[in-house]
Amino acid sequence: MLTKYKNDYAKIAMGFLSFVPDLKDMDHLQTELKLYTEDNAHLLYLYRETAGGDFEGVVGVETGADFVLIRHLSLSPAFRDTATQFAVLSDLQAQYAGVKLMGTLETAPLIAAFNQQRKETANGTDTRAE
Repeated sequence: MLTKYKNDYAKIAMGFLSFVPDLKDMDHLQTELKLYTEDNAHLLYLYRETAGGDFEGVVGVETGADFVLIRHLSLSPAFRDTATQFAVLSDLQAQYAGVKLMGTLETAPLIAAFNQQRKETANGTDTRAE
């Protein structure tokens, strides 16, 4: 479940974003957070699996007319698995129905794997173990 960022979540969001290698520097991290709060095309969401549960990560996106660019996806070390990453992307896809999910150089492989998994599931060739 995605929750839109608000200032009450600043410390939580900064903690998750600090896991991103490019955002280890505090000045760069604060600049990035400012971008998400001041630019309407850039949005930051906190993710948790269930309502009322603890946040497990953040996803930062840039929106366009027909795309959503996943700029950052940072999860708590305990939740850094493909299932959780795909759950975040699935929630984004549902929130932005009708637009294409895209990735940066860092996130593109994850987006490609997510799209492949969705295609396989839709075609009835899902090979995941239950």
